Amino acid sequence: MYLYQDYDRQLLAERVAQFRDQTERYLAGQLSDEEFLPLRLQNGLYIQRYAPMLRVAVPYGMLGSRQLRALGHIARTWDKGYAHVSTRQNVQFNWPALEDVPDILAFLATVDMHAIQTSGNCIRNVTTDEFAGVAGDELEDPRPWCEIIRQWATFNPEFAYLPRKFKIAVNAVPDQDLALVGVHDIGVQIVHRDGETGFQVLAGGGLGRTPMVGEVIGEFVAWPDLLAYLEAILRVYNKYGNRDNKYKARIKILVKALGVDAFRALTEKEFAHLQGGPMTLTAEEVSRMRGYFSRPPYAADATDQPAALTAALDADAALRRWYRTNVSAHGQPGYAAVTLTLKKTGRAPGDITDTELDAVADLADRYSFGEARTTHQQNMVLADVRQDQLPALWQELEALGFATPNFRLLTDIVACPGGDFCSLANAKSIPVAEALQRRFEDLDYLHDLGPLDLNISGCMNACGHHHIGHIGILGVDKKGREYYQITLGGRGDSHCVIGEKLGPSFEADEVVDVIARLVDLYVEQRHPGEGFIDTYERVGIEPFKERAYGSHH
Repeated sequence: MYLYQDYDRQLLAERVAQFRDQTERYLAGQLSDEEFLPLRLQNGLYIQRYAPMLRVAVPYGMLGSRQLRALGHIARTWDKGYAHVSTRQNVQFNWPALEDVPDILAFLATVDMHAIQTSGNCIRNVTTDEFAGVAGDELEDPRPWCEIIRQWATFNPEFAYLPRKFKIAVNAVPDQDLALVGVHDIGVQIVHRDGETGFQVLAGGGLGRTPMVGEVIGEFVAWPDLLAYLEAILRVYNKYGNRDNKYKARIKILVKALGVDAFRALTEKEFAHLQGGPMTLTAEEVSRMRGYFSRPPYAADATDQPAALTAALDADAALRRWYRTNVSAHGQPGYAAVTLTLKKTGRAPGDITDTELDAVADLADRYSFGEARTTHQQNMVLADVRQDQLPALWQELEALGFATPNFRLLTDIVACPGGDFCSLANAKSIPVAEALQRRFEDLDYLHDLGPLDLNISGCMNACGHHHIGHIGILGVDKKGREYYQITLGGRGDSHCVIGEKLGPSFEADEVVDVIARLVDLYVEQRHPGEGFIDTYERVGIEPFKERAYGSHH
């Protein structure tokens, strides 16, 4: 991972000092709420339903073990003993006291972390998929490109006050989209052409109030031009984006309003001024950045399917089930990537306690070269585990409750904090997730159902990514009462589809039964080996609608 230099640490120290002074002046009544608002947002601090919420940046999801322990220390010292992994790979604290936040930021800086640009109308945390650098089918490691973009975006004065928040993701696998580039403001897909690295660049994707899939703006952007091309898109957005109505301010609205051809023409015109200028990347700079993401010292004697693993799998059905769902292929022979599911029943999806953060740090040190990753599905990954150590790791994860074999199954639910914490939410998400996890706790049944993405958002801002769940649940308010709208057919993979609304919303106590009826219909209609999303796309929404509302007709 990128290692901070002296100038990086000096920048963080100065930023902490600035915010400490700003906070002290606010608490002393020298700054108004209105004056303090942009200052706190620039440091990742929201005011939520019960307390401030501090969002900590986790660039492309990478965390070292000392950083994991630091997050545990913050949770224990300044919060209520836990942290929350967000759907954009960041970590959030829901209960810090405002007066403690400067101390938290100062402590984060000691482990090369911060909360800069995790909120506000600026370029947010650059993300990629959690298997970056270890996936055998990726064209190349996307993390150096993420880091190049991160450094260009951080404190970029031209883009400090965009019309709205702005999100960029980078993907390196040709036929998968674990980075969700299709639903980002800018999606960067690494491509190879005639032996050269380049980028297919999409713009105008996003979820929220008006969900859209991004359009291809640049079919092949040569690697030296990456930053210049991104800057061209941002300049067009900054110039023409709507600043009068925040609900129409995202770049997706601009791309649609202008039309993709007109937006592309404006971008190319701006790019013509920038191409070949000082933002042009050099081979030396790219090589320097790649040096921060060199391969760890893999054991030369590690082999695929070692005898110790095979024997353990033969002897233990529970281990086999976990191995099938939570262990992913690795590009290095003899290694695997392991997903830790942070989806304990009765706990908010993505929550992790201070002691669990310490424990994951210990596991990262012993099993995965001291690194872990956060994921869009609100889980964690140990990306470099020797296959002969998988049985031992599984036992330790079992003891922690992180070995639930449900990765990408129905109970691996993605959900925002909802009305339990978020002041924007119209309805609660966490109780709905818990009720569904209890209803579908039979692991045999879950594995029989196969992959099924179920996402929940507490409001139209779609932090739970409900639009791209095979089944999406959206909390809505009706005259002060919580209702839930169901969408079907969303996909967050390379096909990238926005889900279709099923019909009128349901009351809270109806939701679990409705989901069960939809799942039952899938089981009745599926062909052998067919997943939920494939059955849905084959039969269409009408049978599901009839099953969901049948008793009401």
